[in-house]
Amino acid sequence: MMMNTQLLHSLPAEQARCRELVRKYVAIGSAGAFGAALIEQSLKRADRAVIDGDENDIRCALDELKGYESEQRPALRLAA
Repeated sequence: MMMNTQLLHSLPAEQARCRELVRKYVAIGSAGAFGAALIEQSLKRADRAVIDGDENDIRCALDELKGYESEQRPALRLAA
């Protein structure tokens, strides 16, 4: 059975984006350690899915990685 080629192209791009996110979280210091650890665990699951070759697991890993935001949002403003 042939694996979805879009999936095969999307996952490495998403992994690279998330690895860059990990670098940014690590650069924050201890405040970013928890976020970095979560993303690293997701990256390990994605690697395992690729090694196992299970398309459903790869799709789940891709969706999980897409859940990590990399764009900056405006700071929350608290009411005075």
